[in-house]
Parts: sequence; structure tokens; C-alpha cells
Amino acid sequence: MPRNRPEFGPHNQRARTTSVMHPDQGLHLSHWYEAPREDPTQAEVYVYTDDLSYAPGDTVVFRASSNAAHFSLEVWRDGVEAVCVHAADNIAGQFVPMPAQAYRQGCAWPEAHRWTIPEDAVSGFYRVASWCQRPDGSRFLQHHFFVLRPPIGQAKASGRFLLLLSTSTWTAYNDWGGANAYDGIDGPNGCDFSPVLSVQRPWTRGLVWLPPGAPRLCDPVPREPWEAPRYPTKEWAYTNGYAQYYASSGWAQFERHFVIWAEREGYHFDMMTQTDLHYRPELLEAYGTVVIAGHDEYWTRQMRESIDGFVERGGAVARFGGNFMWQIRLEDEGRRQVCYKARAKDEDPVRGGCDHAYLTGAWEEQAVNWPGATTFGVNGMRGVYSSWGGFAPRASRGFTIYRPQHWAFHGLDVHYGDVMGAQAGIFAYEVDGLEYTFRHGLPYPTHEDGAPENTQILAMSPALYGEEMHDGEGFRYYLKDGGLARKAEALSGDSSPESIARHQYGSGMMVSFTRGRGEVFTAGSCEWVMGLTRNCYYTQGVTRNVLARFLARQTSV
Repeated sequence: MPRNRPEFGPHNQRARTTSVMHPDQGLHLSHWYEAPREDPTQAEVYVYTDDLSYAPGDTVVFRASSNAAHFSLEVWRDGVEAVCVHAADNIAGQFVPMPAQAYRQGCAWPEAHRWTIPEDAVSGFYRVASWCQRPDGSRFLQHHFFVLRPPIGQAKASGRFLLLLSTSTWTAYNDWGGANAYDGIDGPNGCDFSPVLSVQRPWTRGLVWLPPGAPRLCDPVPREPWEAPRYPTKEWAYTNGYAQYYASSGWAQFERHFVIWAEREGYHFDMMTQTDLHYRPELLEAYGTVVIAGHDEYWTRQMRESIDGFVERGGAVARFGGNFMWQIRLEDEGRRQVCYKARAKDEDPVRGGCDHAYLTGAWEEQAVNWPGATTFGVNGMRGVYSSWGGFAPRASRGFTIYRPQHWAFHGLDVHYGDVMGAQAGIFAYEVDGLEYTFRHGLPYPTHEDGAPENTQILAMSPALYGEEMHDGEGFRYYLKDGGLARKAEALSGDSSPESIARHQYGSGMMVSFTRGRGEVFTAGSCEWVMGLTRNCYYTQGVTRNVLARFLARQTSV
């Protein structure tokens, strides 16, 4: 009998309460995070799996803590049509407290359920919905996920691509239990981000599932003159009980939009996680094309080496995403992710040693010195923010086209100077760019930041690393300088006013280049997926052209 999706109906609600609010408070001036209530009068359930991905025939182990007598668990393959592939009711609840540093050390909860994946199961994203009833008739609902990867050693997949899910970036934004790579309760004073994050814990609310219409980080419309900056995602998240960082990363906000569009278009593809790319790079051997969509900020050195080698051997990479920024390390077979970021030179245990190349800072940092542009043609340090807050709040929200004759624009009636995707807002949130110069009306890379020699800049728009803050009536800004001094020090070796001024402004770009026997196309914006969801003729047309060219290469390489 078909099951109704558990997302329908009242859930995750409690009785109204009263609390004091002080005028010097603000939602984006403080950090909040998700954690169990652990109140015996308020039934709840939290579940996580013992791995991020599985192969057909593997057994998924679900670990849980619940103060309900019983709870239900459902597994849905997500996509255009969500399909329930497994369900279990009346699982006995067992309450186990959340460890004090669950974000860093994991939860170590007991096994509550297990399920063996059928051998003929289809690769994809599998949403895990766990829920229990409350006495008032509502339910407490929590989401987790796992990915079903393709089997290793399968035959070459003709006409099929491999979608790489940016799970390392999802992990960096998951603050369930107290901390993520941006904020939290870590450190001696209990107010720091955590450089070590465990995946042996639940996902914070909003990274796996979102209701239709949940706002995105970029402003929906340009602000009027002297209107106060708004950050709708923070307001909506707090109002509806979602993660503070739900809009910055995750399946629900990014990759899912690409998958829905691609399935409707009739494309055939399999999925893998970044952890798979790190530990199982041989999965690439069955494919000629790898696709990335959304927000892929965090990578290990091994992941980059695998992608570079794939391209050198004749593979094609289509990257419809932005903010390629940080080197990370995976430890304990991928159960732990490490990134010290700006603190790396002072705190990372590998600093100054034989493993110094694995220092977890920005790729462009002098201490790391492996420019991101060598892999994808662009990098996050030369771009980053646009079209929200104080980051170019009245920008076009689209790419200005400079090389309309390029094959990516074939058949689209594109002209020099056209702005594509503005109505859909495809140029927004975080973008990737290059150092560039103009000659005779066309942009060219300067190559000082690692861009391959044959890189072509097809389209671009401006971006900023720090918010431009104007005094207004009651203005409050969120990111403010966005770490601009740290960027200046990373790229120039100092944070003088001259260096800061040099690195405040950047760009986001659409680029194309070849390397070895392979080819790379990058549309360097996290919000490219919105052009697909919002039916932008040009965004969809470019995406189709890229996939058509790259999938055709598979039969000729």
C-alpha cells in the first residue's frame, strides 16, 4: 500500500512560550543550533546512518536516540517522483543523551534498525524520514539521508554521467549538536567554530528537506535606495525552526534542483559523494562525464588529484556551481572532516611537518599554494558574494556575455553584452572568478592565479569579498567584511589597508578550457540551479549544450 509522505501535516511543533527580547539582540548577531530537547514530555527521535553512501547489496545501519516508546522510519528515493523503498513502524525507542561534543566526536548511539539494499536498487539520493507521534496529534519529524553509489567495476556507461554531490560542503555547514565550520560552541570560551566535524551525527534541519518556497540567500528583488538590508533566510529559519545555515548548503537547497530538472529532461545519471571520490576514485572509470551543481566549497587534495587525472585521461567535467575555496582532510575512513581555515597556520597539527601540503587552509593561500583555478578554471578567492545584503545588492543577478560564438551558446540567439539569467537570479550568493584584464572589449585571464593557458572567459559579472556597509536608519549587516583581512593576508602576505583595498572586489565567471585529452566547463555561481528550476531559457540552453557536447565525447574518446 502506498504511503503518504511524512512531511505532510503538522510536525515539529510545541506549545507557545514567552521569552524576553532585548533591542541589542539580532538573529544574525548570534548563533543558534539544533540539538535534542531531551524532555521526556516532548517525544522526539533523531537518526543517523553509519555511512554516507552504500553500494547495492550493502546493509544500512540506522543509529538512533528517541524518548518515544516507538517511532517509524521511512526511506524515500528522492527525485521528480519520490518513491518509498523501505518502511518500518513500531521501532522501539531508546533514549541516549547527546554527547557534549557530538559535532566533533559523533554520537555513538546504538543501532535501532537495519536494512539491506536490494541488488537492483537504483543509484540516487535516499531521504530517511524518522518520526514519532506526540500526544497533541502532531508528530516530531527528522530527516537524514544516504547515497546509493554505483558498483565499482561496472562497464563503461554510455550516455550516462556521474553526479558528484558536495557532501563535504554539507558537512562543513551542519551545526547539529553545537558547531560547524563557521560558528559554534567549540573552543575555550565556547563560542568558536569547530575545525573537526563528525559525520556520525544527524543533519541539521533544512539540509536534507525543505518545504516549497523556503527563501534563498540572495535578495528576491533589488532593494530600493536606502532600504535596510534584509537577510530573509535568517528570519524564515528562526520563525520555522530551521538551521541558521540551511540556505548555504545541502541537498535540499542546491543539488536537488539540478536532479529534478535533469530527470525531467530525460538524462540518465548515477550519484556519488565527495567521500566516495576521496576513497573510491575508481568509480570514475565507468564514466566520461562528471557533473557538479550548487555549492562545492570544500575538497581534499586527493579529490582534486582524482578529478585532474580524470580530465587528463579524456574525461569531461561540467561544473554548475561556485565557491571553490578550502582544502580539507578526511580522517577515520571519512567519519571525520578537518578544516582549520584561517587558523590553520597556527593550529593545524600538520603545519610545518612532512604533511604540510595537506594544511587545511584556502587553496590560494601561500602556505597551501595549489590555486583552485588549475582544476576548475576559477576560484572562490577571486569572487565570492553577490546580490544579497551589502554585496552588490542591486546587481544584475545574471552573467554578462562576452563570447557569444562559443559552443556553449550555440543555437540560443545570444549576443555580446546580453545578460543571461537575471530574472532567475543565477548570479548570486557565492561565485568564482579570476584575475583578468580587458583587451579590445574582451576579458582575458592574467594567469597569475593558476588559470590554464587556454582558459576562455565566456561571461562574467562583479562580486565582492566584503559587504559594502553604508550608514542608514537602523542598518545591521550580517557578514560585514567577510574576512577580507584574512583574504589579503592569504594572497599578499599582509593585511595592510593597501592589500585589503586590492582584494575587496572580484568577479564571477563562466569559463571553458581543455587539459590533456579532456575538457572542463564551469559556470561559477551557486545559484545556477535556479535558472533550471525557474525555467530560464538561456540557463537551460547552456546546460543542455554542455551536457550534449560532453556526453558525445564519451563515444569518441
